[in-house]
Amino acid sequence: MSTAKILPIARIGALLVLGLGLSACASSMKPTQKAFAPDEHDLRHPIKITQAPRHLDVFATGHTLDRRQLQDVQGFAREYAASGQGPLTAAVPQGPSGHYTLSGIRQALASSGVRVPLQVVPYPADPAMGAAPVRLTFHRLQAKVASQCGLWPEDLAGGSSTASWHNRPYHNLGCAYQTMIAAQVANPLDLVRPRLEGPIDVAKRTKDIEALRKGEDPSTKWSKDDAKIKEAQQ
Repeated sequence: MSTAKILPIARIGALLVLGLGLSACASSMKPTQKAFAPDEHDLRHPIKITQAPRHLDVFATGHTLDRRQLQDVQGFAREYAASGQGPLTAAVPQGPSGHYTLSGIRQALASSGVRVPLQVVPYPADPAMGAAPVRLTFHRLQAKVASQCGLWPEDLAGGSSTASWHNRPYHNLGCAYQTMIAAQVANPLDLVRPRLEGPIDVAKRTKDIEALRKGEDPSTKWSKDDAKIKEAQQ
């Protein structure tokens, strides 16, 4: 085959390759007509860390707080000392009952070691609406699901469309699970990074090293009584 015939064939091949590239580029520029939710539940319902208020309503029980509410305020103070951020505020209803309740709250906070000034904000209370509490508030980090649970944008039966034929996870799948994890986490930062390792048990480590040097088994030795206790617990 002559060189004159090879050149046109090469040009035709180059044009075909260029045409295929342009068609692929054009197809990638078209928007998708069906947007699916991610299959992974943690991507569909992600947990985010945000600043959220923590409230405690304290009701009037006379000139002092009763035992139950005294313990509640003391527990609230421990939470504030552990994870509270910013000021500690008290929304107090106008009237003598609110004044007595606020005095008892101050005493309970002082006995719990809270030294932050309490910011007091009065509000009008309507006796016809029921008992008006003193609301204590502070802000802290809280883990919560970014999306809203209970949404069913598509019919699972797929009667009106072919969406269910794809056998993909439905939109609400995993939302309750993510919400439960966010509510039960002890510290929201545990979802971001692991905690530092605690101090080692020097006595246990020394004992294990000595056992290895002697050619002994360093693992824990369970007695028959320990085995019986374990079986009883199961």
